[in-house]
Amino acid sequence: MKRDRKITDMALRQPGHFLLQVLRNFRANQGMLLSGAVAYYTLLSIIPMFALILVGLSHFIDEQQLYNTILTNLKLVIPGHAERVAGQVWGFLERRELVGVFGILFMLFFSSMAFTVLESAMAVIFSHRVRKLRRHFLISAIIPYAYIFLLGLGLMVVTLVAGALHALKDTHIIILGWDLSLEATSRIALYLSGMLGMVIMLTSLYMVMPVGRISVRHALIGGTTATVLWEIIRHILVWYYSTLSLVNVIYGSLATAVVALLSIEVAVIILLLGAQVIAEFDRKALDPMDSEKSGFPR
Repeated sequence: MKRDRKITDMALRQPGHFLLQVLRNFRANQGMLLSGAVAYYTLLSIIPMFALILVGLSHFIDEQQLYNTILTNLKLVIPGHAERVAGQVWGFLERRELVGVFGILFMLFFSSMAFTVLESAMAVIFSHRVRKLRRHFLISAIIPYAYIFLLGLGLMVVTLVAGALHALKDTHIIILGWDLSLEATSRIALYLSGMLGMVIMLTSLYMVMPVGRISVRHALIGGTTATVLWEIIRHILVWYYSTLSLVNVIYGSLATAVVALLSIEVAVIILLLGAQVIAEFDRKALDPMDSEKSGFPR
């Protein structure tokens, strides 16, 4: 704990030097290449994953309610084109009787690919741990499906909360003659719950994906910082795609896929940069002499 605080103090005293070292090691780890790979497999995984979650949860919760929740969460990841992606998910739900057991297994496999590739990318960034520790292949095989299950559970909780808040939106409270509506409060609560869910998701990724045990404090700081940074960039992307972008003109019918891939890659770059920051703290804490090594040869 004392060493962690000492390293944090050093980074705060020399933020420019620390940031330069993070960017240098991110480049040495081929961070942009890793981000592109994770983004590509995430694009392959996102529709079958949400489709399976929607089919599974539709047995317990109203389908339209679930669709609205998935659409809301997709807007956090794919700003500007979430409706089209969510429409593909809804289209699968309407034709789910045409998909047999093998189809479900096929989609489940594709749903797990994003988490598998992300674990490999984390292994490169946290190479100082991989050189000393090994993870059993069964654990690596279980992690993606565990995340799919937890993501479905989280969506169910958010959907139930959203339903309760929606029921209260027409409620009025009169305090000292003032008529207060809960509609604005429900919107703010839904937005904050989405942000909280993203912080928890990213923090868990920083704790679980690397081999060994990562400090909860470092993972939480990384998850919170990445969430705030992505929320800022997300609004910039929405503004850019709606005002300046020529993607629709250049790519035509491929625009949705291109925009989705670019948006996901930007999000993954932020995710892996956060991991690189945590790796720098972690590397200095475990072995200060190992602070310049990366997962790829220079």
